Amino acid sequence: MTRGFRLAAATGLHKGDRPYQQDQVLVLTHPRVPGCVLAVVADGMGGRSGGRKASDQVLLTARQLFSRYKPGRDEPVGMLRQLLDEAHTVIKLTAVSSEQEPHSTLAAFLMNPGGDCAWIHAGDSRIYHFRDGRLIKRTKDHSYVQVLVDRGEIDEDEASVHPQGNILLGCLGMKSTPPPVDVHLIPRLKTGDVMMACSDGLWHYFSPIEMGELLAEKPPREAVELLVAEARRRAHGGGDNISIVVVKLEELPKDD
Repeated sequence: MTRGFRLAAATGLHKGDRPYQQDQVLVLTHPRVPGCVLAVVADGMGGRSGGRKASDQVLLTARQLFSRYKPGRDEPVGMLRQLLDEAHTVIKLTAVSSEQEPHSTLAAFLMNPGGDCAWIHAGDSRIYHFRDGRLIKRTKDHSYVQVLVDRGEIDEDEASVHPQGNILLGCLGMKSTPPPVDVHLIPRLKTGDVMMACSDGLWHYFSPIEMGELLAEKPPREAVELLVAEARRRAHGGGDNISIVVVKLEELPKDD
């Protein structure tokens, strides 16, 4: 990564008030290239076994592709597109042995040693880019309520409590519809920047302002613990699975 800062990362995973865990989360450092990091969140759907099979497949595919990824030679967006395509294909194949059709969201970002960052997402798991506590950009959900927001029929507050808020229009594993390919490239990250990916079991309970301020003030591990605990409290016994990964660019200590 660019001189003058280091990467600090943390992940969180909680079953919430569901009977089983279908979310999965992963952060990987490149096996050969320092400063290259891949972070992935996958929120599986499809019954007790189907959803977990789907999210597991996303992580397995991510591990395999990242181990072969060569920063500086391979295109980061190309690798992320391959992750989406291959995981989607294999998830569709697992439907044969599942009691329900398995699906998964995908939210993945790839940081390169030069300071650039690419992301891809499908579904309603989100990626956020914060700078000094301020939201720079986040992904837009592939969901029915997001369409209503885009049309101006409801606002963000109404979307968060809409009875059809869980209807996805695009994700991995759908037989009739290919997953959306929604990518974004950040040319250069800066000291103080925070990248966060999380499932709807977490972001549903917070405003970007709340999350940004906490992530700016606390190191990733403490921030993740506080966000998960507060999401659990605000869920009042009705919380979904939670998955979250945070990567923060911290300034190097003076004595380093």
